[in-house]
Amino acid sequence: MSELEQEEKEILESFEKGEWESVGDIGGRLAQLQSYAKATLAKDKRITLRLSSLDLDAIQTKAIEEGIPYQTLISSILHKYITGRLVERRE
Repeated sequence: MSELEQEEKEILESFEKGEWESVGDIGGRLAQLQSYAKATLAKDKRITLRLSSLDLDAIQTKAIEEGIPYQTLISSILHKYITGRLVERRE
C-alpha cells in the first residue's frame, strides 16, 4: 500500500471521526446531480457579463474549491436560481 497524501489523510481522519453522512437514496441523488450537470452543460447561447473584480475573484476561488471551471459555476448558480433550487445558507 502506498503512503497516503496529506489530503487523503485528512479525508480518512474526517471519516473515522464520523463527520461523513450517507446520502440515503443514492439513486435519486445521482439522478438529481446528473440533471444538474446536463442542464449546466447544455450551452446554446453565449453572453457577455460584467462583474466586479472582487466578485469574479470570489467566484474563481469557489470554483477552484469545487474543482470546476468558474464559468460552469456561474452557469450552475444561474440555473439553480431560475429553477428555484438556489437556497440561501446562513453560516
